[in-house]
Amino acid sequence: MTQVLTRPLLEIRNLDVDYGLGGDAVHAVRDVNLTIHRGEVVGLAGESGSGKSTLAYGITRLLPPPGVVANGSVTYHPPTGDPFDVLSLSPNELRAFRWAETSIVFQGAMNSLNPVHKVSTQLMDVIKAHDPGMSKAGRLARAKELLKLVGIAEDRLESYPHQLSGGMRQRVMIGMALALEPQLVIMDEPTTALDVVMQRQILGQLVELRERLGFSVLFITHDLSLLVEFSDRIAIMYGGRIVEEAPSADIYREPKHPYSEGLLRSFPALRGARRELSGIPGSPPDLRNMPTGCSFHPRCPKAFEPCDKKLPILGKPDDHVGPHRSVACWLHPVTAG
Repeated sequence: MTQVLTRPLLEIRNLDVDYGLGGDAVHAVRDVNLTIHRGEVVGLAGESGSGKSTLAYGITRLLPPPGVVANGSVTYHPPTGDPFDVLSLSPNELRAFRWAETSIVFQGAMNSLNPVHKVSTQLMDVIKAHDPGMSKAGRLARAKELLKLVGIAEDRLESYPHQLSGGMRQRVMIGMALALEPQLVIMDEPTTALDVVMQRQILGQLVELRERLGFSVLFITHDLSLLVEFSDRIAIMYGGRIVEEAPSADIYREPKHPYSEGLLRSFPALRGARRELSGIPGSPPDLRNMPTGCSFHPRCPKAFEPCDKKLPILGKPDDHVGPHRSVACWLHPVTAG
């Protein structure tokens, strides 16, 4: 998939997220910079514990205690009006911002529906909370539209969640996320519990909806193969930092960071000859006791002298010519500033 970048929708700058305070705080997200453009699908990939979900909950201010945004800004550019920092919104402003401008499909989404309420009640409650003036008939009509949008018959509105398959519950959650026509939909590993066939069906439908409605997507997963297929751009996270960012085709054809290369070698090739899966040796770092220098160096097959002493800067590598990409690796020095 290719996407012509338009003006920014969400700009994350120098974001730090901690769990706890003071000297005992765990630094889960470190100095993250990421821009999502209008109509763009951005993939965020990495192993469990790399900081992906914490980043998503930090930018939407949904962090559970003792999580706290320690530094940075999250600038949202609305369709009309001036940009504003999401982190500075009051509780009432934040309530209006969520779902209407940015919505989220949570990890384990197919279990997120309330088991004692019908699908119609749950969809209509979301609409009522943000548009209390809409009539009950109007809310019901909108709920029917949402189910049709995600390929579910409207008679399923009267079903309880346990009467739906896993894929259907997942589609209901996607429909709920689109109820107020947000500009950005954040999807936190929404298809992890589904089989491969159902994953592809839901992702294909998501792409079709994105093209029809024009919203942006931040798709979070540990499965890089999913992102290569349908995202415009991919950011790779490790140890709470972004270590590489590039168009998805470039990541697939020529990963520059050894961690990105290891992720790609952890799943079968989409095309071409068969190859042996190698994976990545070792385990992700303990965020309470991070290695010095590059946090990936203890697992990196290409580590050399500066890797264990100096932290590489994320930037455009000096040896790269072509579309914008960035990497934080001593194998590819970057130009400062």
